[in-house]
Amino acid sequence: MLLLALSWIITTILMNFCPGRALCDVDNGKEFILCEYNRDADSYRSPWSNKYHPPLEDGSMPSIEMRKLEIEANEVFTIYRDQYYEGGISSVYMWEDDEESFVGCFLIKKDGSKTGHGRRGFLQEGAWDAIHVIEVRLEDEGTASYCLTSTVMLSLTTDNNTAGTFSLSGSIRRQMKMKLSVAEGHLCNMGRMIEEMESKLRNSLDQVYFGKTKEMVCTLRPPSEVGHMKLPEK
Repeated sequence: MLLLALSWIITTILMNFCPGRALCDVDNGKEFILCEYNRDADSYRSPWSNKYHPPLEDGSMPSIEMRKLEIEANEVFTIYRDQYYEGGISSVYMWEDDEESFVGCFLIKKDGSKTGHGRRGFLQEGAWDAIHVIEVRLEDEGTASYCLTSTVMLSLTTDNNTAGTFSLSGSIRRQMKMKLSVAEGHLCNMGRMIEEMESKLRNSLDQVYFGKTKEMVCTLRPPSEVGHMKLPEK
């Protein structure tokens, strides 16, 4: 039942998460990412000011405890984003699932295109969208079980004299479960799991997408230095 419910949550988020969609919180001058779980009707709640855009009087709000955790998570995740991605947009949303569990949605978007506002924008077009949904269920004796489901969507296009015109896009999803002590707090546990998962996802993307693509390109079109090599005489 737990896995079925979490699967429904992930599917709903992916169906309603549109890469590239973001709004600016005019009260803080910060952008936030749009998804199903900061949406009520046609408005989206900002994690920075806790206000809906466009304004909504009776929009759903997290509890006081969840809001405190959400604020702290957004501050920490901003530092994480700057250190690992050197720019981009991040948003964290928290909500109660039931009396003994809650769910957090961690989103990161990095625009790597030349026209993007992120640093190191060398691509003609490029985007990295990461979705981390983690369900936390309290256990006995100061422990909690964590179920993290992460999805990364990658797209890039080059158009220059060196690389020529090339387009690559795809997505990858992985899941991780852990039972950890809550002595250091839920945020520390969730942060470690997300950091470990993102490292695995980056390695998988490098091996699967870039590694296989390089292998195919080199098979179909050998490097220039190979083409100039002479075949041995019989």
